[in-house]
Amino acid sequence: AESTVQSKSTESFNYHHPPKTKNQTVFAMATVQGPCDPAFNRVRDLLQERLTSGEEVGASLCVNINGKNVLDIWGGHANAAKTRSWEKDTLTVVFSSTKVVTALAALILVDRGLLDVEEKVSKYWQEFAANGKEDTKVWHILSHASGLPHWDERIPMETIYDTKASTDLLAAQAPWFKAGEASAYQLIDHGHLIGEIVRRISGKPLKQFIADEIAGPLGADFSLGVAEEDWPRTADIISAPPASMPEMDPKSIVGRAFGNITLKAEDAQTPEYRGTEIGAINGFANARSLARIGSMVSLKGTVDGKQYLGLKTIDQMIQERISGVDLVLFMNFRFALGVALPVPEAITFIPDGNICFWGGWGGSMLIMDLDRRMTIGYAMNKMEAGVLGNENVKAYVNAIYEIMTDKKPSVSL
Repeated sequence: AESTVQSKSTESFNYHHPPKTKNQTVFAMATVQGPCDPAFNRVRDLLQERLTSGEEVGASLCVNINGKNVLDIWGGHANAAKTRSWEKDTLTVVFSSTKVVTALAALILVDRGLLDVEEKVSKYWQEFAANGKEDTKVWHILSHASGLPHWDERIPMETIYDTKASTDLLAAQAPWFKAGEASAYQLIDHGHLIGEIVRRISGKPLKQFIADEIAGPLGADFSLGVAEEDWPRTADIISAPPASMPEMDPKSIVGRAFGNITLKAEDAQTPEYRGTEIGAINGFANARSLARIGSMVSLKGTVDGKQYLGLKTIDQMIQERISGVDLVLFMNFRFALGVALPVPEAITFIPDGNICFWGGWGGSMLIMDLDRRMTIGYAMNKMEAGVLGNENVKAYVNAIYEIMTDKKPSVSL
C-alpha cells in the first residue's frame, strides 16, 4: 500500500496555481496551492471555501501517510491587511502545538536511557526539590500533573523571556497541589520545566537540542523563536476578540493561573518573543513541518529509515498517565507523556483509537494517528477563541477522517 503513494508522479497531484488575469488578483492571492491527492480534494475545497469567506486569512494544512505528504496545501495572506501572500514556506507561531516538540526532546533522552520518567525530577535538577517538590516525578511534568501550572506571581513577559531567571523561580516555588493528584495545564511554563531537564542532561538549551536532534535531522522548518532573517516569511498573528470569561475565584487553581498571565497574542510579533526560547508556546512552523515532526510518532519512531525513537519509548509516550477534568482548562482530558489521548465525548473531532495530539491557542493542531500511520498538521494566522482547536481545523479533520473511513483507492491506507 505504501508504494501506491510513493510511485505517484507529481502530475497525479492537483497543483492549484492562481489565475493571472488582472481583475482576479485579490482572489488569486487567496487561492489554495500545493499538492493534493485526488482523494483529499474535498479537504482542499474546504480550505478554499474558508479562505474565500474570510473564516481563514492564511493557513497551511498537511496530511502525511506512511511518511509521504498526500496533502500539502496552503493559501491566503500572511497579514491582516492582505498585502502579503501566504507562501509555501510561510511560518507562523503555533503556540502550544510547540509542547509536542518539546516533549519529544525529553523522549529522545528517555530513548537513550538518559532520562527515566519514573524518577524524581530532583535526580536531574537538584534545586527543583525545594519547597515540597522533592517527590515530583518527571512524568508529572510531562503530563501536566506537577502542580505548577504557572508562576506564583504575575511576572512580566520580559522575565519569562529570561529563561534562567524564570526557571529558577519555578524551582523555588511550592506546588499548588500534590503532584500526580490531578492535571492542571502548564500554560506557559511547561517548556521551562521540560527544557531545564533537557539542559541538565544534554548540556544544551532546549532550543539548540530541538534544532540538533529533531528539526535538523528531519529537515523540518521548525524552531523555538524565529531568526531575524526569517521574519519576512513569518505571518502576523491575528488575535481573536477577547472571550468572555466566567467569574473565577482568584484563589482557585484556574483563577491563579489565568489571573497571573501577562501574555498577549501580539507578543509573538515582538523581537523579544521571537528571540528567546519558550518551549510551551514559541514554536514557529507551518503545517508541513509540524506533520514532519509528528510523523516520528505516527510511524512508530522511524522516519525515512532513520530511527528517532524505539517502539518501547513510543508505547511509553502514549500510555495514559492522568485523566479527568483539568483544573486549568476545565475540560475532560486524558494526558499521556506530552500529548493528549482521545476523549471523543469532549473533543468530538478526534476519533477514538491509537491517536495522540495537541494544539495551540487560536487553532493550530498536530494529530498523530499510529493505527493509520497518519499525521495531520495545521497552522494558521487568524486565531479563534477556545481551549483546543478552532472551527476550521475541526471541519478539516472531520473531512480527513471521513475520507480515510471511505478508504479511497487513490491514497495509501
